[in-house]
Amino acid sequence: QVQLVESGGGLVQAGASLRLSCAASGRTFTNYAMGWFRQVPGKEREFVAAISWGGTRIYYADSVMGRFTISRDNAKNSVYLQMNSLKPEDTAVYYCAVGRDTSYLTNGRSDSWGQGTQVTVSS
Repeated sequence: QVQLVESGGGLVQAGASLRLSCAASGRTFTNYAMGWFRQVPGKEREFVAAISWGGTRIYYADSVMGRFTISRDNAKNSVYLQMNSLKPEDTAVYYCAVGRDTSYLTNGRSDSWGQGTQVTVSS
């Protein structure tokens, strides 16, 4: 249905910032929530952040709250993740997600997954 392409990852030092982008294409629909997950080898995929269609309902994992900011541009079918004060424990492959509402995403679901973008934070 919908294709997701993440970008913006890279290798940075602890304390640095990165801005991740995700563009949705294909069969997209209005009023869908978007979000971000991350995954490291040997661990399950972890919810990071979610944002509603209108941008008023926003949820963050405790581990990133205060450091990461999620936003979206519906005209571009895109979602972004501004990551500040990065820590080595933020190292992971980051995936964006889409769903009917933010609860769908916070419960660990997505209608589609992209290839992910690697974020590596060195100490």
